[in-house]
Amino acid sequence: MRSTLLPRLRAALVGATLAACSLAAPAATLRVASGFDPQTMDPHALALLYHSRVVYQVYDSLVGRDADFKLEPALALSWSQPTPTSWRFKLRPNVKFHDGSAMTADDVVFSIERAVAPPSQRAFQIQGVTGARQVDELTVDLLLATPDAVLPEKMQYISIMSRAWAQKHGVEKSQDFNAKQETFTVRHANGTGPYRLERYEPEVTAVLKAHPQWWGRADKRNGNVDEVRFVPIRSDATRLAALASGEVDLVLDPPFQDVERLQREGQQKLTQVADLGQQYIAFDQQRGELEFADVKGRNPFKDIRVRRAVYHALNMDLITQKVLRGQAQPTGAFLSTKVDGSLPELDKRLPHDPAKARALLAEAGYPNGFAVTWDCLNIAYREKVCQAAAAMLTQVGIRVTLRSMTTTQFVPKLTQGTASMIEYGWTPQTDAWSSLNGLFRTWSAGGQGAYNAGRYSNPQLDTLIDNIRVEPDITRRRAMVGVALRLVADDLPVVPLYRRMLSWAMNKKVSLVHWPNDTVELRWVSVK
Repeated sequence: MRSTLLPRLRAALVGATLAACSLAAPAATLRVASGFDPQTMDPHALALLYHSRVVYQVYDSLVGRDADFKLEPALALSWSQPTPTSWRFKLRPNVKFHDGSAMTADDVVFSIERAVAPPSQRAFQIQGVTGARQVDELTVDLLLATPDAVLPEKMQYISIMSRAWAQKHGVEKSQDFNAKQETFTVRHANGTGPYRLERYEPEVTAVLKAHPQWWGRADKRNGNVDEVRFVPIRSDATRLAALASGEVDLVLDPPFQDVERLQREGQQKLTQVADLGQQYIAFDQQRGELEFADVKGRNPFKDIRVRRAVYHALNMDLITQKVLRGQAQPTGAFLSTKVDGSLPELDKRLPHDPAKARALLAEAGYPNGFAVTWDCLNIAYREKVCQAAAAMLTQVGIRVTLRSMTTTQFVPKLTQGTASMIEYGWTPQTDAWSSLNGLFRTWSAGGQGAYNAGRYSNPQLDTLIDNIRVEPDITRRRAMVGVALRLVADDLPVVPLYRRMLSWAMNKKVSLVHWPNDTVELRWVSVK
């Protein structure tokens, strides 16, 4: 009798603890559906939205954000800049990893060094950090090659891991996602976050359980969710059907064509916020000959006239109204106007002008156009946008063959720069530098240009991006961001498409905070 009673008592005590810490509401399970799968549980292997959405719940970072998306303490209680080339973080005491071990300053040092070292795809976010140094048991210095006035703003998704756990499982380096490496961290995790990983089956489910010893358990903002089940459901109709039937509680990407109906019918709750990110088309600007094209010995996309032709050929007003059902806004900017230093005047698109597009193609030496392959993610709304845009491009002579692919196929094409044309989305941080460094700086194995899908290169822009990182004067820094964005607008390495209205559909019993980076903070969710 004793052997069966003790586990029951332990379970009851844990359940009571969780319930007491969730504003006296009964503990609840939240079932979340999305068209995307996180792909891996390694926190440094990827830097994409659908990865961050899940991993961020399991691994804490030194800094967090409040309900208004402003910086707030997390694993670090405070930070300061003792020298121009270092930042000091005072750590929160008595923090436990999910395996029960204590988080130490050495774990922070290890995590920072892991995040900046290849093959980490988080390195571009904190480029210039050369390492970390333990000052004492609760103090860590991040060391910089050159000054960085806004480093804390970049730290939200730089997760802290256990050195001992990583060594035990042979994962001192991050998973090499592009090389399709399989490591222990693909399916396992050990963070300090509000939720621990119970189970991860790629493309099937990720199950998280509330961590009873989480340092923030007494936060008054917390909800009552003690279990979260993430389910990737590719079909738009199936996701909404699952919500309507009660099989899931929250859909993070309801189809655009259904948003108005959901608002009108009122059977489910809908929250909306303007996206901090946006969608682009990137072009191969590296290879001398465009792959799978019918022009030999040439790469049309190296000619800015061809890239401008693509821009003028696209009627984004029509696409956002008809395909995206008014749930998106055409954009000409390369970063959201909410990003510090962005210039609102750059958000105006070049006019839709098919005749000008054809003239530009002829001027560039392609009077009959050319054929090209275009890689697009097989998520319904993105695929439909690609189809509509492909038809418009064909009308001006750019004969597009769409290649629709899964996330697993798509991500390596994006990060390895192997696509001729590729449609992708980017959600920036509120500081512009990491986006400029990730999207537009010349690619290098050290993390620069990690998401520069077309391998665009401009030495003048590279220098400016490097100078922005080290500029201590915020006013001057903002002005430099504006200059960089004008350079991007002049060079047109990518064609901006649209910025979504982020909509989440949920059962009426669900209450949450909707961040503009399309990430849900699960610890604040309540289910009645």
